[in-house]
Amino acid sequence: MSKIVVITGSPRKNGNSFAMTDAFIAAAEKNGNTITRFNAALKNVGGCHACETCYKSGKACSFDDDFNLLAPSILEADVVVFTMPVYWYSIPAQIKGVIDKLFSLVVGGKDIAGKKCALIACCEEHDMSVLDGVRIPIERSAALLKWEMAGEVLIPGVLNVGDIEKTDGCKQAAELADKI
Repeated sequence: MSKIVVITGSPRKNGNSFAMTDAFIAAAEKNGNTITRFNAALKNVGGCHACETCYKSGKACSFDDDFNLLAPSILEADVVVFTMPVYWYSIPAQIKGVIDKLFSLVVGGKDIAGKKCALIACCEEHDMSVLDGVRIPIERSAALLKWEMAGEVLIPGVLNVGDIEKTDGCKQAAELADKI
């Protein structure tokens, strides 16, 4: 049984990445895991100011926003799962602030090594290399944080709501939960 934090990056509650997220969460809960879901696009998270005053005020970020609600869950988690669509060949701004603020855990001297990490992402184009804009930064962040990449679900060719149902993306997301 693991504590899993799922951080979403899409503002479309009925979108394709949310469908895969829901499939992952349902399977993970069925397996007895505890899930904390943080929908970054529906929260107020600003970018990192690189002030390096992280945790000096008792909070992860001195610029008080919703990241301070998420940080304790990340610290306690065994697994962190990022889910998102590709926006203009990169990570959506809505989740990028959260990813950038992981810096606060490092600056704050928190022991975060040894967690597992996973990525669930989709994109409009059929070219798998389009997913590199989210895959590579997440893999590099995991390496820096000394997190083990537990798996990735990368689904190309979905744009409109419901397109994910024409793929095996939700099935792959549920199978990822079984691996964790």
